[in-house]
Amino acid sequence: MPRTTRPRASRSELPLDPAIHAPSAAHPVWVRKRRLSAATRIVPHRHPWAQVAFSATGVVRLTVPDHTFIVPPTRVVWVPPDVEHFVSVVEDAELVTMYLLQDEPHGPRPLDGAAAAGDWHRCRVLEASPLLRELVAQLADEAVVQEPAREQCLAALLQDELARARPLPLGVRLPADKRLRALCEAVIEQPTRHERLDGWAREAGASVRTVARLFRQELDTGFAEWRQQVLLAKALSMAAARRPMAHIAAELGYASPSAFSAMVRRAVGMPPSRFFNAG
Repeated sequence: MPRTTRPRASRSELPLDPAIHAPSAAHPVWVRKRRLSAATRIVPHRHPWAQVAFSATGVVRLTVPDHTFIVPPTRVVWVPPDVEHFVSVVEDAELVTMYLLQDEPHGPRPLDGAAAAGDWHRCRVLEASPLLRELVAQLADEAVVQEPAREQCLAALLQDELARARPLPLGVRLPADKRLRALCEAVIEQPTRHERLDGWAREAGASVRTVARLFRQELDTGFAEWRQQVLLAKALSMAAARRPMAHIAAELGYASPSAFSAMVRRAVGMPPSRFFNAG
């Protein structure tokens, strides 16, 4: 299937054309690369095939009905078939999207033929290894399409690499309740404006008790734990811009880099030096 050349991205991009972009048995992985400027939005859409999204450069935010994910170059986000999603560009980025035929509900298949481990019904964040990124670069090359045997081998290896990629406990859960959703979106946009729930509740015109109850009902967590995921996402974005860890810690309101490091270790089970440079 020939790949088309797209015009420069606009402020709000249209969804895919299934007749052009759908993967097939002949082309099981369709790679699409686009340079997008900050604040570009790809309108909400869904498609019947699975998608893996990441940024070759820059940072994007991918949102599904119940989660939002920051996507820097060291991570990829798996989006199962038929899940509505939209993308907004945090900073100028080269967005890479891979559309895959996959053995639903098992996810991508490793080369040994076993089903991939994990819950592939849901969006998940995976580490993007150097091999995975190189495979994407190869499959995006127009010349590969002219070599069907090579394309099939690279596509199989890409599926294997995805199946074996380490999942990470990242992503910010979003509520269905409209009042709480507005508050959560405000926190995601400016997480350090208030450190405590009382400041956000006051700004929203609600009582702390009411907002705390909604967090438990809607997200099954407390505000402090939820905000920690927001701070991790913000830190990922800042690290992708090569901000020093000390600057990130200070900007996110931590008293010292060691306090920030302890939070990262508790949240993801690894030190910041590894977490922000994984892949």
